[in-house]
Amino acid sequence: MKLLQTLVYLLFVSVSGGHTIGGVRRWKRIESCMDIKGPLGLLLSKKSAARQQERDMATAHLLQRASAFLSSNPSPLRSRSPLLYLRPKPPRSAMATDSSAAPFQKIQIQREDTTFDAHVVGKENAPGIVVLQEWWGVDYEIKNHAIHISQLGGGYRALIPDLYRGKVALDVAEAQHLMEGLDWQGAVKDIQASVKWLKSTGSPKVGVTGYCMGGALSIASGVIVPEVDAVVAFYGTPSSELADPSKAKAPIQAHFGEHDNFVGFSDVTAAKSLEEKLKSSGVPYEVHMYPGCSHAFMNTSPEALKRKKGMGLTDENQECVDLAWSRFSAWMGRFLGSA
Repeated sequence: MKLLQTLVYLLFVSVSGGHTIGGVRRWKRIESCMDIKGPLGLLLSKKSAARQQERDMATAHLLQRASAFLSSNPSPLRSRSPLLYLRPKPPRSAMATDSSAAPFQKIQIQREDTTFDAHVVGKENAPGIVVLQEWWGVDYEIKNHAIHISQLGGGYRALIPDLYRGKVALDVAEAQHLMEGLDWQGAVKDIQASVKWLKSTGSPKVGVTGYCMGGALSIASGVIVPEVDAVVAFYGTPSSELADPSKAKAPIQAHFGEHDNFVGFSDVTAAKSLEEKLKSSGVPYEVHMYPGCSHAFMNTSPEALKRKKGMGLTDENQECVDLAWSRFSAWMGRFLGSA
């Protein structure tokens, strides 16, 4: 059968242009009728597998670069080396278009000589919580988190400052590009302006929370921004250049996954280092480790799970997610109260 199929294929190529796109399609139809895979099908499957392997290698490489970048000194003056394997495309200016956008009020906040957008959800005059994005930008998942936070306890007013000024990464390369270009000190100023806006518009107390990049920034705000009343950080720690957690002024709770491999930023070693620094700060603190969980374990929407799997993060543990949210709620309720 294999010999017959090969002869048929060679004859097909010679008389019908089998190497053209149309020819390939016609041959695939013939193959399906013959109910055999054939040499062309085998060749195409091998090429597809090779391309997938290249994509997996590129993603792994970018994640390693992200880990190295985040564990170093984030600074707007830091030189950026070119990415290997994948060349980052210019970031696209696109906001999330999912249904979670509906409850939000879009506002503008002024700080110094610049203005930035922010998205607010929740009851007026409720305690406020500034919600800080991951390296993707203000996308569907950070909005999902903000909506959930606004509904915890007696209710909170959640505000997402747009640290990327409207840009949202659609793949790992763009996310890396945007994060490396972030003015981290400027981002802390955005956070401070957001906290002040919430307090000036009715929130008696304001906390800060964040995820990944936002987790690091939330801890930094607990050190640098005196108006912050409480912090909950997820899988992220600031560099020593940005902020020293041993000098924290606000109570800090932090959450990490046991299998997080962002070395020096959110792995077990980074979590233990943070805990030691918080011990010497004198502020109330908690550092929680979640067995079996990797980076970004709080992201549970179908879209987020698909994106995580594309990055090699395959764990799903709703029990840990629920436990983290309960600890979050207790911490913010303790230091902010609720509406």
